[in-house]
Amino acid sequence: MQYTYLGRTGMKVSRLCLGTMTFGWSADEAASFAIMDRAFDAGLNFFDTANIYSYWGEGNVGGESEAIIGRWLKTKDRRQVVLATKVRGRMWAGTSGEGLSRQHIKHAVEDSLRRLQTDYIDLYQTHSIDPHTPHEETLEAFDRLVREGKVLYVGCSNYPAWQVMKALWMSDKHHLVRYESLQPHYSLFHRREFEAELEAVCLDQQIAVIPYSPLAAGFATGKFTRENRARTTPRAEYSSLVARLIDDERAYDLLDALREIAHDCGVPMAHVALAWLLAKPVITAPIIGARTVEQLEEVLGAEDLLLDSDAITRLNELSAGF
Repeated sequence: MQYTYLGRTGMKVSRLCLGTMTFGWSADEAASFAIMDRAFDAGLNFFDTANIYSYWGEGNVGGESEAIIGRWLKTKDRRQVVLATKVRGRMWAGTSGEGLSRQHIKHAVEDSLRRLQTDYIDLYQTHSIDPHTPHEETLEAFDRLVREGKVLYVGCSNYPAWQVMKALWMSDKHHLVRYESLQPHYSLFHRREFEAELEAVCLDQQIAVIPYSPLAAGFATGKFTRENRARTTPRAEYSSLVARLIDDERAYDLLDALREIAHDCGVPMAHVALAWLLAKPVITAPIIGARTVEQLEEVLGAEDLLLDSDAITRLNELSAGF
């Protein structure tokens, strides 16, 4: 497993990040433990979750993923795991039940710490913009958490470039902790949202980029073909991206290229899609998810694949419209 540093921080993280949205939803606790054990044994030390995962599962209320991680973490050396979680979504009733106000953050972080069974979070991230709360209030709350030792670093997710820059300016102006990472939606099949402006911002400001859905909800793994377009997995069923791609002939042209390059390299298609991302200087660690250990095995080792310039050029050209 290769490692890098999270932006300007001193945290050394694996080049792949284990996403845990499936935990407590499409992966039960036993499967989740097995996935984390295999990832950890492979040298993957960077785990990402969110307090709302996975409220949409039958009988769930949110916090299931964090609770499963917390029980697993008790069997490991906490210092060997870089743990990231998020705050923003609704977690309880009432006006303070969601958002990025200091009131919500104050209670939400304590709940996350309790579920995770730890006394600190390595990377605490806003899950999305809260239009009702000023950046300054959110950053002041985060700054207090860092000074209290409950959080080491903070990041953001799903922010447009102008909001990232505004938040960085507020941090600089008021001498507050700043966002050290960004989680954008980014893959070969979803490029424009990140590349239009965010990529340049992150490069210039030395912000670590941890893209989610790097395999386009499984589309890039080859499970879909022109002949088989059925959405048979929970993730694909809920994915708006898959809904857009499934009848787009350009997507299958890109899949054909992924398949050919993977065959030439002797690796799964997922490795090629992830290697394309990792070849970009701005990318820190794509977030990979799995419902089973077998799915995890398909992506482990992707950080070791180096694509040649011809393969990258071909993928760039075929994915340019996405």
